[in-house]
Amino acid sequence: MGYGFRGTEPDPTSAGRNPDPDGAAAGSHSDSVRTVGSRSGAARQEKSGDARPARRRLSVDRRREELMAAALELFSRHDAEDVSIDDVAAAAGASRALVYHYFGGKQELYVAALKSAAAQLEARLRPQGNGRPMDELALGLERYFDFVEEHAAGFAALLKGGPADRSGEIGEIVDSVRHRLLRLIMRQMRVEEPGPALRITLRSWIASVETAGLDWLEHRDIERPTLERMLVDHMVALLGVAANHDPQVEGLLEELARDQLF
Repeated sequence: MGYGFRGTEPDPTSAGRNPDPDGAAAGSHSDSVRTVGSRSGAARQEKSGDARPARRRLSVDRRREELMAAALELFSRHDAEDVSIDDVAAAAGASRALVYHYFGGKQELYVAALKSAAAQLEARLRPQGNGRPMDELALGLERYFDFVEEHAAGFAALLKGGPADRSGEIGEIVDSVRHRLLRLIMRQMRVEEPGPALRITLRSWIASVETAGLDWLEHRDIERPTLERMLVDHMVALLGVAANHDPQVEGLLEELARDQLF
């Protein structure tokens, strides 16, 4: 399955793999960052002149987490095709062979990193209470933007490029987050099965929230609480427009208004 990467890099460990890549590669000259002859050196240029940090002995899980965190940071700032295994290894203070040892290649690393970010975001979207629907929506937005702020690289890497650039397994990862958010909103609004007008309205709002998160990370020129309140008002406005065309949405809007009054 392809993910749009250019120039699949050969696995240097395919012959004579050392059983202890975390230790044996520490002093290898081949682990040094290559700086010529590669279009995929976007992060490498940023790190030129910086000494690679001392390597540490870590557990398998902790090392994988560090590699994925480094990858997410790079994927959030560069197109995936412009990030190489060397870039990730240098950013993580690891060896090229070690990245291949844990992930097999760049595509596998990209998928694993996005899955990690998606799992963390989905954990934030679990229902927290049974308050009034619009109050619960506001609390959900607060948790969503907590993730945006605390895991900026993961959020940006997950959503950067938009739906047009997502297909196959990558698209499934992104869609799983959107579906969880849609189900959360439906639960908050006590809707079991949305009709076409309501479904389109809710999905349009989710797209607006994603765009707002990316824009806020880029500019940070509006206070987070103000943005969150604006998005709640945006939901009300979208429902108001849809209510003019669909009786289900009209009834839902009336019910939401009663809940907020009492």
